[in-house]
Amino acid sequence: MNTTIQSAHVALRHHTRTFTLAAMALLAACGGASDSPSVESEADLLAHAQGIHERVITLDTHDDISAANFTAERNYTTDLGNQVNLPKMNAGGLDVAWMIVYVGQGDLTEAGFDDAYAQAVAKFDAIHRLTEQIAPDQIGLALTSDDVRRLVAEGKKVAMIGIENGYPVGMDAGRVREFAERGGRYMSLAHNGHSQLSDSNTGERDGVWLHGGLSDLGREVIGEMNRWGIMIDLSHPSKEANLEMMQLSQAPVIASHSAARTLGEHSRNMDDEQLLALAENGGVIQTVAFRSYLRPDKNSAYNEASQTVIAEVAAEMDFDMPEGGQRAMFRQMQAMGEAEQQAFMQEYEAVQAAADARMAEMDDMPEPVSVSDLVDHIDYLVELIGLEHVGISSDFDGGGGVTGWNDASETFNVTLELVRRGYTEEEVGMLWSGNLLRVLDEVQAVAAEIQATG
Repeated sequence: MNTTIQSAHVALRHHTRTFTLAAMALLAACGGASDSPSVESEADLLAHAQGIHERVITLDTHDDISAANFTAERNYTTDLGNQVNLPKMNAGGLDVAWMIVYVGQGDLTEAGFDDAYAQAVAKFDAIHRLTEQIAPDQIGLALTSDDVRRLVAEGKKVAMIGIENGYPVGMDAGRVREFAERGGRYMSLAHNGHSQLSDSNTGERDGVWLHGGLSDLGREVIGEMNRWGIMIDLSHPSKEANLEMMQLSQAPVIASHSAARTLGEHSRNMDDEQLLALAENGGVIQTVAFRSYLRPDKNSAYNEASQTVIAEVAAEMDFDMPEGGQRAMFRQMQAMGEAEQQAFMQEYEAVQAAADARMAEMDDMPEPVSVSDLVDHIDYLVELIGLEHVGISSDFDGGGGVTGWNDASETFNVTLELVRRGYTEEEVGMLWSGNLLRVLDEVQAVAAEIQATG
């Protein structure tokens, strides 16, 4: 994807920001709700939350990457317009970003496996290039929880590596050890579409399944992940596969970017049966800031209303908005030259800004999904399975982001909402990183024991 189209993705993803900030400013000017704190107590709350945010280690377990953003000419030392990079991490106080080696599901053939493996290696290499060649003075690669704490103490940002989709393993379970040696510290066995290892949650759409849970090779891979210290990730596989993985694993597991299905009806979320099994396993669910997972109903209502306003403004400004939504827009842009793309985006952003201003003045505009909705899920999960089994993730640069936490520069807003709801500094630290790092320690201890006993 070229840089102009990538910027278009970001612009579209964040079109609610101007509207929301204006609405929040209006609320503050009017005094907010009747039980809002006074200006003095609000200032105290902000200062208290800021202190907590600076002292705890903030860790986001899911940030997608493009290898094109890890070159000498274009890399994370500058703000690329994406959601996670070093300037945005610094601005928002995000300490640790799990950078994702993601490969989309393709054909279960030798050629498909070979291509997936090559894509995965390119992303592994890109992350190592950032931490070892491009910006080793600013960010380091962590393989253990001790590495995380050491790098943060040195004043550096931290990269960790997660693997989304076991498809690149191919038919060779020995690649699990290779991926661990390349720095991978968690892996899901499927993404959107059934892999050779596991069924995907997407089978719920049509009732078509490939394995009925895990394949025999998938079960073998679970053993290898336990052996080499890679956390098993339940985000994306099917419910049946997830329950089987928790039964088979000798170590705690994680869901790197999922939410509670009771609050958000989506096959990507975990229902109470899975959540209770996760707690019994000793694992952790990293609550994801993904609008359509948190509140699909609220997200649909907002999108429908906002698209109507954008279409009206586009017509008034004589901007030819492609029919068919965002995908149609991106297809149209791909057929343009670079200069034409840039001109198109300038016009689109002007339309977007005007639409945001109009929405901010609308009394009947539905609310967008926000940080408050994210913390509603955290509250629910804490109540159901216990705070020690809950964490936080964004899925930035992969579709994630909510109003108030649209990129890494807004990370403090999550801490602020947690503090506003009464979470203590110790609890905030557990949610942001303590629980996840505890699982990593336990997984690596199990691996050491397995290796020692052969």
